[in-house]
Amino acid sequence: MYTHTTKIRVRYGETDQMGYMYYGNYAQYYEVGRVEMLRSLGMSYSSMEAEGIMMPVLELKCKYIKPALYDQEITVKTIVRELPGIRIFFEYELYNEKEELINLGTTTLVFVDMKRNKPTNPPKNFMQKLSVFF
Repeated sequence: MYTHTTKIRVRYGETDQMGYMYYGNYAQYYEVGRVEMLRSLGMSYSSMEAEGIMMPVLELKCKYIKPALYDQEITVKTIVRELPGIRIFFEYELYNEKEELINLGTTTLVFVDMKRNKPTNPPKNFMQKLSVFF
């Protein structure tokens, strides 16, 4: 299992009149979690795309427990519980500054060969870097 955490401060433009983060912005926080997790492994979306592999989102699930509020620093915990095949499954746990769980989410992404526009296996260098945690 591989786990990575990153922090994001809720910006004013991400909130509604009540100071609650707009529900649609949680998916963007998940993306930040994924990007930073990849970066922690020495990878990036752009490096994968340069190798001809893209990772579109196939499915997203989100459960709201408590609101994220304006100016709170949110901890995004990104978890990969199993080695990926053609698909990779991410779990997310978002915590407020009091370390209270406020949101749960999952995404499923698929590795796609950009030339053939078909699902493919993950890049070998990605698997080498990730497999040491399993």
